Amino acid sequence: HFTGDVSPFARKRGERTRTTLERAGVELLAHPGLNAVDEIGGVRTQAGKPYTVFTPFHRTWEHEPRRDVLDAPRALPPLPSRLAKGRLPSLRTLGLEQEVEQPPRGGEQAGRERLTRFLAERVDAYDEGRDALGRDASSRLSPYLHFGCVSAREVEQRTIGDSRSPSAGRDAFRRQLCWRDFHHHVLLHFPRNAHSEFQQRYRGKLAWSRSTRSFDAWREGRTGFPLVDAGMRQLRREGWMHNRARLVVGSFLTKDLGIDWRRGERHFMRLLVDGDEANNNGNWQWIASVGTDPQPVFRRIYNPARQMQSYDPDGVYVRRYVPELAGVPAEYLREPSTMPGQLQREVGCVIGEDYPEPIVDHAQARREALERYRVG
Repeated sequence: HFTGDVSPFARKRGERTRTTLERAGVELLAHPGLNAVDEIGGVRTQAGKPYTVFTPFHRTWEHEPRRDVLDAPRALPPLPSRLAKGRLPSLRTLGLEQEVEQPPRGGEQAGRERLTRFLAERVDAYDEGRDALGRDASSRLSPYLHFGCVSAREVEQRTIGDSRSPSAGRDAFRRQLCWRDFHHHVLLHFPRNAHSEFQQRYRGKLAWSRSTRSFDAWREGRTGFPLVDAGMRQLRREGWMHNRARLVVGSFLTKDLGIDWRRGERHFMRLLVDGDEANNNGNWQWIASVGTDPQPVFRRIYNPARQMQSYDPDGVYVRRYVPELAGVPAEYLREPSTMPGQLQREVGCVIGEDYPEPIVDHAQARREALERYRVG
């Protein structure tokens, strides 16, 4: 028995496993569990087709069947005494390197504790606070959902059931669970998305930059744009990044630097502890303006300084992850390179020495991005 998955890799793996077990006389049974709804592939338009736009998917999703949430069994039968149970392999044994400096504590207990705290303390204000980078009012449940430490269905039920009356915060959080299901739905029905753009007009037609220097600066958090650098350093430190920061760094890579979204997607999957293929792919295509999102390209070109002004106005998030900017006055923190030279020396942050110059001019990069996307 196993939980069915939607990615092309997972489906091929499942078929190989099924074939191997059948030779041994063992039946392999897939069950729902990855999503809030029972059958993510069965959510259909009135014409019987899969959805490619989120809002109508959300309307249908609201009324799809849900399975019951069951308590853990009180007891389980013992394993056969002669069974060679083995041991969990270490990362070293598997040939994997631990690149994340401070990953979150794993396991079901940690996931349930985080869910309980979030529902008790933060969910009712989620609609207002989820984009506030300094407050970090997000649930941080995505790693636990990804590894099955908590169930999306149970999270949904508790989000609704823990409240005597509905709230905008709970509705907004439940909507994020729907976004997760939507990306799974899309990849299931359009497996080609794993490697190419959903929008056919862009496939093989966008002239992406191959600059290793620019990509490395982005990857290492030294672009000279504080909010971008903070996000990339949070990823390296924690194996997780605030969703608003993910949008900003994704826009910067694809629009400001003109680098292929697939390179960013692969880097994220390498470090994210919540690295779900469907959601990572869907979000990268969304911010790169090549996915299911019907909005025009110019709506997905984010100015890092303005995003910081809106979502980290006091610089709490940036100072947390970019310590060399700790002494920079608030009025210069969004664009440290505009700080007078004398002041740079006084606060101990000389641009070009202690913190890099901006590697690109945002206004010029925006014009070049709009021109690049005209091919579609």
